[in-house]
Amino acid sequence: MTRRVHQPLEDEEFDFILSLAQGPVLAYFCGSWPKALEACRAMDAVVGELAEEYGTRLTAVRTDMTRCPGPTRRYGVTGAPTAVLVKDGGAVASHAGPMTREELRGFLDAHLDTQPGELG
Repeated sequence: MTRRVHQPLEDEEFDFILSLAQGPVLAYFCGSWPKALEACRAMDAVVGELAEEYGTRLTAVRTDMTRCPGPTRRYGVTGAPTAVLVKDGGAVASHAGPMTREELRGFLDAHLDTQPGELG
């Protein structure tokens, strides 16, 4: 995982990262149970590559569902991995399940211009 992907250890740290972001945030939620671990590890590589590619246009946050239950509930996440695109604190799009690099790029490109309240 690259340094461009933040890993908050608690709810307050997640919220702090969101407050500092100067644009959209890709929060991807991972779990520590065996089935989720494999899929989340695959997503780590994909998100890391795209975080480098998008640079300062996107902040990426890997969120452990157990350590950060507040954001998990706030964005309605029920399984791992789940990607949520957040702008101004509000979810504009979400996708449950693993994604390839091309799928994640398509997800981001389709929703980067969506405004909060227009969940796509």
